[in-house]
Amino acid sequence: MSIGLIALLDDIAGIAKVAAASLDDVAAQAAKAGVKAAGVVIDDAAVTPRYVVGFAAERELPIVGRIALGSLRNKLLFLLPAALALGAFAPWAITPLLMLGGAYLCYEGAEKVYEALFPHAGHADDTPRDAAGDGRAMEDRKVSGAIKTDFILSAEIMAITLAALPDGGVATKAAVMALVAVGITAFVYGAVALIVKADDAGLAMAASTSTSAFGSVTRALGRGIVTGMPPFLALLAIVGTAAMIWVGGGILVH
Repeated sequence: MSIGLIALLDDIAGIAKVAAASLDDVAAQAAKAGVKAAGVVIDDAAVTPRYVVGFAAERELPIVGRIALGSLRNKLLFLLPAALALGAFAPWAITPLLMLGGAYLCYEGAEKVYEALFPHAGHADDTPRDAAGDGRAMEDRKVSGAIKTDFILSAEIMAITLAALPDGGVATKAAVMALVAVGITAFVYGAVALIVKADDAGLAMAASTSTSAFGSVTRALGRGIVTGMPPFLALLAIVGTAAMIWVGGGILVH
């Protein structure tokens, strides 16, 4: 009886070691795949804040939350199963699709550069016109547009992730891709939430009434945040565009 129990415990310990090794392998593969998708992630973080422009401060985080849930739905319910099916039944199609996605990223990046160099009035009145309409309808349109844009970027992220994975079981690939999807979504939209609320935090800090030295530092820091956010967002957009072109070009070259 005791020998059988010891043997059973030994088997359980062996299974636990294998499971732990598998989890470590999943985490390592997810980290490597996430690094390869970093350029698209940066662009995703750069694109999203513009969707909350023009809304009341109390609606900014709920809007970001709705977009984040839509992004998770895109990745986990649609793109992950599609990518796994593609890898299982038509692996030859992964490279052409990656190249198509890379070309699209280059096109989008080039379009942003062109619009920056040769701005036109076509988009100048989008926000005022929307702001005059119903607030809830405008929010729904903005969220819908953001989720559609996210679908394209998420498709590229999942395709890059799938291509970066070594040959292995479907369960391991699914676990890695799900981990990448959740991790990237949490990182991107967590960063977006911090970005869109940074100016509010800066205003609150700048309005501090404390007369201590700490209060003076807080007010100065708050003013710095408020002053620095517009150029920071502009820089983030530039970095996102550069990352988009870099990732797209890298996909086409390799």
